[in-house]
Amino acid sequence: MQNSSNHSFTVLLVEDDLNDIFLVKRAFKKAQIANPLQVVTDGEKAIQYLEGVGEYADRRLHPIPKLIVMDIKMPVKTGFEVLEWLKGDSQPLRTIPIVIVSSSDDPHDVNRAYELGANAYMVKPMDFKEVEHLFQSITHYWGLECAKPELERA
Repeated sequence: MQNSSNHSFTVLLVEDDLNDIFLVKRAFKKAQIANPLQVVTDGEKAIQYLEGVGEYADRRLHPIPKLIVMDIKMPVKTGFEVLEWLKGDSQPLRTIPIVIVSSSDDPHDVNRAYELGANAYMVKPMDFKEVEHLFQSITHYWGLECAKPELERA
């Protein structure tokens, strides 16, 4: 049974590759999921978004996400640094599920992401259609089927 609250939530995409951003937006559209998709292109902006500071201060325009889909190899701050910050003991948003989507299949990267609190680690395929299918799968599973935690307003 689907939880009706899952139909209305924000996803934060933390991705520096414009092609992948396009594919995620397309996957949301194809899956007919009307969730607000917020996009930031580096780890520092992700932290600013989650803290609700600077250009992300208006929570009506930049709501707290109930899912984060993030690359690990990005400029400014890496996905690992965002995970470390977000999953810290005193962090009120630490229950937000995080799906890592990376081109790296290095076991060290995979293990480190899980050790830092990632909920899933997916390796990006090289084929465009397979990448699109991966994002559609993430969107469907995490967007429609998984119950998301209730978060306090930051």
